[in-house]
Formats: sequence, structure tokens, C-alpha cells
Amino acid sequence: MDQLTKPQVDDAESLRPSDGTMAATATGLTKTYGKGDTQVVALDHVDIGFEAARLTAIMGPSGSGKSTLMHCMAGLDAVTEGDVRVGDTRISELSDKELTLLRRQRLGFIFQAFNLVPTLTAEENILLPLLLGGREPDPEWKTQVINSLKLDDRLHHRPDELSGGQQQRVAVARALVTRPDIIFADEPTGNLDSKSGHEVLGFLRRAVDDWHQTVVMVTHDPSAASYADLVIFLRDGHVVGRLEEPTSDLVYDRIKSLEA
Repeated sequence: MDQLTKPQVDDAESLRPSDGTMAATATGLTKTYGKGDTQVVALDHVDIGFEAARLTAIMGPSGSGKSTLMHCMAGLDAVTEGDVRVGDTRISELSDKELTLLRRQRLGFIFQAFNLVPTLTAEENILLPLLLGGREPDPEWKTQVINSLKLDDRLHHRPDELSGGQQQRVAVARALVTRPDIIFADEPTGNLDSKSGHEVLGFLRRAVDDWHQTVVMVTHDPSAASYADLVIFLRDGHVVGRLEEPTSDLVYDRIKSLEA
């Protein structure tokens, strides 16, 4: 994907959220594990915002806190301190039941391991979030998503009858079918070959460009990050940089500098 390149900046001003509408924000987000001498600080007073209708990649060395950040933002993991919001909803104050409803109705998820139900067909897996919430799919939107992901001839196949790339496309369709406020993707190409991975990333890019979805993606792959509008870099539980309009080479150089 050919993209223009802007100079890399790391000053404090560049780390502030942009002036656009924020799909999710965190202020003073801290996450610790353990106590006393065994305590580990995974995130240390992180302030961050994810702008709506953009694809944002989160990157950093192993142990930097990138997956923990995504899990806290998505309400999959409780925060130790700080304020986390999806839109205007402060999720750090919600009950378990309220969090379940929020994740089902307003969030979409794509995981490295696909997380499809093996006994359900592709179509049933796609519609599962709606069925669990007692909601009917929008027929026009459902058809548009399925056709765009080239799944119309695979709807009656179970996961073990699909390739890895097809399974992940089912997972992408499942995340999109509810028209969520934000989609969280955790290493979405980690189990795919290069061709299938780029196809999935292309679909996510189209979801942002054509359908104005919001995607936050954790990845270790500079090539995957090049599909994003913005890359946010973490190290040791802190946000340490941003890169607008990334290219694979620029992302690779930045990651190497963080690991040095």
C-alpha cells in the first residue's frame, strides 16, 4: 500500500489525542498485577484517545502493555486506576452485566485464534452477537458485509471446513454485522499466511474508509501497521510515540529503536 510519509515526532504535544471525535478514551489508565515485591505495572497512568472512523495500530516490544491496553479499553480486563470511556460511557464503572451488554451491542472483536463456535455454520457465527442479544440483523447490511468479505458461498460451512483466511473473514463479518462503535482486533493476522493476512487487513481498511467504522488493532507486524492511519507506540506501560500515515519501513525503524 503506497502511502505518504510524515516526519516522526515524539514531543509531548504529539502524544495528545487529536481534536476529532473520540470513539474511546482513557485518562490515567493504570493496570497492575500482583502485590508487593511481585507486583507488575503493565500500564502506568496512560492518557490516550482513539479517533472515530480511523484505523489505529498499537505496537511495542514484548511486555510493553499493548494487549493489556486493548483489553482494558474493551472492558475485557478491569483497570486498577483511571477512567476508561467508550463514547460518553464510563465503562470502568459498569457492572459485569452492563459490561456484557456493552460489549455485545457496541463493540466488535477480532482475535488471532478466530474464536468461532465449531458447531455453528459460518452464517450462524456471523450472526451470533445479534442472536445473543435478541436482535434481528439488518438484511441489507448483512448482505453487504458478507458479499464484501466474499463469504456468500461459504455461509453453510462449519469452521473446520474453512481455511484460516476464510475463518478470519467470518470473524471480521461477525465484528461488523452489529455496526459497532469500535472494533478491537488483537493480532488479527497472527495465524494467517501473508496473502490471507493482507486480504483481512484490506477488509478492515475498507470498513474504515467506506463504512466509517473505527478499528483499534494490536499488532507486532510493521506491514500490518502500514494499513493504519496512525500507529501508537508503547514501551514499559507508557505511550512513547505516534506515527501518522505509517509505512512498513518507518514502523520497523521505530520498533527497532524502542527495542534497543
